[in-house]
Amino acid sequence: MTVDVLTHDEETASAPAEAPASTPEVSADEATVTESASPASSEGDASPAEEEAPKPKRGRPKGAATASTAKKTRTVELILTVTGTADGEWQAELKNGSKWVAKGLEIPAAAVSRAAKELHADLSGPIDEVINQAREAQAAKVAALEAELEKAKQALAELDA
Repeated sequence: MTVDVLTHDEETASAPAEAPASTPEVSADEATVTESASPASSEGDASPAEEEAPKPKRGRPKGAATASTAKKTRTVELILTVTGTADGEWQAELKNGSKWVAKGLEIPAAAVSRAAKELHADLSGPIDEVINQAREAQAAKVAALEAELEKAKQALAELDA
């Protein structure tokens, strides 16, 4: 078996001087490797077709000679959307690619706050501000309802007297 390696230097040396600029360059890492099926023979037995250098194929060569050592990782696209209202109600939706896994799941504000703190500090700051505003709004609502309840109790007491 014979192995011929054609590098960029050999290709440009054999190419005519007027080669078009659009010819793809071949680096030493992308050298084309060809193997002949016949056993090694003397140079007198070789036919003219075998003596010609094979034309390099376009694109990245495939095979064990050019196997990448980079680790190929499979990525998974999961989209988690967390939505909150001014009243402090939070919902979550999860999408796997184009398929919905869960929609409209109600989640507590405390869980949203804890999750944001676990994920990143840049996330927890704005989310905690929204939660604190909702907490203040609810506290004001409770105070107003307590005042209204107190008035209703007084009115009831006057009617019983």
